[in-house]
Amino acid sequence: MGDPILLGCLATVILPLAAFAIIMIFTWRHHKLSLAISLIASTIPMIISWIFFFKLAGLKQPIIYQFDWLISDQVKVPFGFLLDPTSLLMLVIVANISWLVQVYSVGYMGGDPGFGRYYADLSLFAMSMLSIVISSGLLQLYISWELVGLASYLLIGFWYEKFSASEAGKKAFVVTRFGDIGFFIGLVFLTLYFGGLDIHSINTAAVGKGMPQWLLTASALLIFCGVMGKSAQFPLHVWLPDAMEGPTPVSALLHSATMVAAGVYLMARLFPLFAAAGPTALTIILAISTITLILSSTIGMVASDIKQVWAYSTVSQLGFMSMGLAAAGLAGGTLFAGYFHLTTHAAFKALLFLCAGVFIHHFGTNDFFVMSAQGGRKLYIPMATVTIAALALAGIFPFAGFFSKELVLGALAHLPNKIWLVLGLLGAFLTAYYAFRVIFVMLFPRPQPPDWVQAQIDVMASGGHGHGHGHGHEEEDTGHGHGHEEHHGVPWVMSLPLLVLAFFTLILGFCQGYLEKFLMGASHPHDVDLMLLVAAVGCALGGIGVAWLDWGRPTAKWQGFLRQFPVLENFFIQKWYMDHFWRWFLNTIIYGIFSKWFTYNDRRVVDGGVDAVALGTIGSGRLLSFIQTAFLQLNIFFMVLVLAGIGIYLLMGR
Repeated sequence: MGDPILLGCLATVILPLAAFAIIMIFTWRHHKLSLAISLIASTIPMIISWIFFFKLAGLKQPIIYQFDWLISDQVKVPFGFLLDPTSLLMLVIVANISWLVQVYSVGYMGGDPGFGRYYADLSLFAMSMLSIVISSGLLQLYISWELVGLASYLLIGFWYEKFSASEAGKKAFVVTRFGDIGFFIGLVFLTLYFGGLDIHSINTAAVGKGMPQWLLTASALLIFCGVMGKSAQFPLHVWLPDAMEGPTPVSALLHSATMVAAGVYLMARLFPLFAAAGPTALTIILAISTITLILSSTIGMVASDIKQVWAYSTVSQLGFMSMGLAAAGLAGGTLFAGYFHLTTHAAFKALLFLCAGVFIHHFGTNDFFVMSAQGGRKLYIPMATVTIAALALAGIFPFAGFFSKELVLGALAHLPNKIWLVLGLLGAFLTAYYAFRVIFVMLFPRPQPPDWVQAQIDVMASGGHGHGHGHGHEEEDTGHGHGHEEHHGVPWVMSLPLLVLAFFTLILGFCQGYLEKFLMGASHPHDVDLMLLVAAVGCALGGIGVAWLDWGRPTAKWQGFLRQFPVLENFFIQKWYMDHFWRWFLNTIIYGIFSKWFTYNDRRVVDGGVDAVALGTIGSGRLLSFIQTAFLQLNIFFMVLVLAGIGIYLLMGR
């Protein structure tokens, strides 16, 4: 029957791919049949992932199935599967989040005319992510990496009839390609100078200093370019908030443990390579991650679209994870802090987005101020679970985020330069503030909503779309056809994933010892730095306290303390002008220089060269046509002249 582990790996990748093909070719018009095929193809990998997780716990050596895919001289590119604690944990996360999102989507996307196509795209996405997780070679991982980009483009632009959705899909696809160019060049470097792309061999060589230092540094920085694109690190973060144009379950899938976490997973997968890259590379990575944390946190403080707030929180937490991994590499630590935060974040971030989806599905708006005015707190299950997720995001005990955030801050505390720790604590304060800004607005609505909220409600009542409250137009996520006319209870298929994720948010922190033993082979006691613990909890509670003063207490004006600094507030509202910068960069550099000169070269040099050859051929033909006079004597005369010329040339050559 073959090796059951190998068969499990093959089933994990092939089943979702087969589901995608079957639905797109045969069953996309039949919604229930498409749903059944997709759910079966996601349930089996989820079961396999749990079996692997428990049966293969305590692996001393990785399990590798591979063959040489491409061979040229001394270069060998493998294809196969790599199972070790790093991949096994991520396999469980991806398979389970994908399954929960598919179940949740039954309620959210019901009645949508593109229901079958939606589940086909989800299957393609799941296949691509699962393949990334268990790939044994970097080229195979890169191909799956690009397939994730394709699937995300299809899902973000799912409602392509909306111009904003199609533009967001293109933006995500193009911006992530910028980073992927660097990633690919890094793979070329490793292939040319190391001779292979086997992940296990690369990590072993990095630990044993089997590669020159310049190659380690250059490869790590180039591969991190791919991380910057996929995990939305500064300055390539601009695509992620626009990805909210897709259905909300897609946002949960992208933002929790799948696409955006793929970059952080790649860092963890190649952690020995990054750790050996040297202080220069790691300091650059740490600086980029820190800027990402602060930038996205400040923008989240002023957004009124609930999905935008959680999107920027994703960007900030991805920066926090990268900070943990880079700090561990600099201080000689392990990958556990950053990877553990990825694990806990998967649960509470998926929960935040799925709760947002319930509110959007119910009220037909993305603006949480309007949700509050219309009675959002009366949806008890989503309101309770989103509060649990926000407490975890803020790092409050005993929720999962508290444990993982403390580990990352502990890794930053081991660095000689304490500025990284200070900025990490600032990020913790801002995170708690923007998370509970949403919670307090939802929990404590105003009897008389402010004018800009009432105007939004009036527009919705008249059948139009609202425009936020001065922070720019936010498209409502109502393309699925449910709108705000549905005010029934939350369907069980939407409530069940919320309760499951809330359960994991509550217990994952207490699994820290087990997960550390699973990943690192042993659970090490961590010294409790009381001062750091007090500082971290104090920053989180301080952020919640300021949010209460601004948004929660009965006399709060719902303006925020940033209103006292209008220039700074506008700077954050304009998203640090990063979209303006990229628009200027495209218009001036890409279109104004490269496109202009490439067009000139195409028209004058390429087309001109072809035209010159064509005109030369025509001209020479016309000249030679004079030889053909139809007079036999004249033709013979020319033939004699030619033969005489050839004879004279041959004689002179002797």
